Amino acid sequence: MIKGLMISAPASGTGKTTVMLGLLRALRDDGLVVQPYKSGPDYIDPAFHLAAAGRASFNLDTWAMDTRLLGGVSAQMAGADICVAEGSMGLFDGVATRGQSGFGSSAETALTMGWPVVLVIDVGGQAQSAAATALGFKSYNPDLPFAGVILNRVASPRHDRLTRLGMDRAGVKVLGSLPRRGDLKLPERHLGLIQAVEHPDLEAAIAGYADFMRENVDLDAIRAAAQVGSAIEAFPLPQPPAQKIALARDAAFSFTYPHLLEGWRAAGAEIAPFSPLADEAPTKDADLVWLPGGYPELHGGTLAAASTFKAGLRAHAATKPVHGECGGYMVLGAGLTDKDGTRHEMTGLFGLETSFEKRKFHLGYRRAVLDAPMPGFAAGAALRGHEFHYTTILDEPDAPLAQVADADGNPVPETGSRKGHVTGTFFHLIAGEAG
Repeated sequence: MIKGLMISAPASGTGKTTVMLGLLRALRDDGLVVQPYKSGPDYIDPAFHLAAAGRASFNLDTWAMDTRLLGGVSAQMAGADICVAEGSMGLFDGVATRGQSGFGSSAETALTMGWPVVLVIDVGGQAQSAAATALGFKSYNPDLPFAGVILNRVASPRHDRLTRLGMDRAGVKVLGSLPRRGDLKLPERHLGLIQAVEHPDLEAAIAGYADFMRENVDLDAIRAAAQVGSAIEAFPLPQPPAQKIALARDAAFSFTYPHLLEGWRAAGAEIAPFSPLADEAPTKDADLVWLPGGYPELHGGTLAAASTFKAGLRAHAATKPVHGECGGYMVLGAGLTDKDGTRHEMTGLFGLETSFEKRKFHLGYRRAVLDAPMPGFAAGAALRGHEFHYTTILDEPDAPLAQVADADGNPVPETGSRKGHVTGTFFHLIAGEAG
């Protein structure tokens, strides 16, 4: 096994992603092969990790993944010198009901992998009191290895000195102290960070983060804190749902979990990307068309006018399967209304009508039991996924695809749809449950 550690925080918004990107690049610049991971169901951060580390990042999810899949994902570290994982939300934040392996917190991921935690703490507005927070996180689960803290948004040398005094008293190691800088915040929109491909100058930003980490973080101590992880038996990643898959891939369609694509390729499937925004049709010899989630609501007019794309998709759907997730599912519908109240005509393969004019927040793990087959899965199969969008559903008239529940088993109304060869879900697929 390879040494690793977890970069986490007490809560979202503390700066852990910029710290993560800076550390990935700084360690890479030092000549290390760095394997990044993301704890939890995030499909935006891994693209930033790839840009920083030069190596594909994968999700580790103890709620949605069983130990076999966790083993397959952890096997992607082969050939790396060090693994660095980024947590999600606060370190101990998870769900109330156990999934295939656990409750889905970053702490649980770190325990499962055997990696110590580096806690990024925003110390703005406090000094010695930050040590109480750090001590609480260090002692909350004594079984969880705790490497130390990186202090973020430090206002002055005096602020740094006082904060370190508190950490010394609490017996918490300080691995770095980052002065407050307004240019370290990544651009965001309604699902979190903008996509990596949309950043105006991502390479310069990451290089700047790396320089900032090198100036203010003890990289040698970070490397020394990493520990050899737990031995998890490796199994194959998920099998492809078809041999040749036409995959929508552009700024409107980019949210697919990396372990799925890697599993499809490893099993010999051919993935043929195409761009609906460029009015490209899926290749005619594809066995399956897959429309991932993304931001179609930002491109409603362009998609409505993409006649070649829409005609090609409809022709494929007449005889062969099409599947859409979240944003891709919306594009399979009849119409999408943007935040300004303008309705854009979509492909019409479903009667689904969605709107962003009055946003409604949908967030959480999903367990779905299929009422009918969908690509790669038979009727009755149980799937694990995650839903995250701000869509108001105006009409969902077609036959439901599945019985869908949240992490605690409560039914949710977003059942997905099926019609002919076409299926769609609001949740993003992470894994099927082992039989």
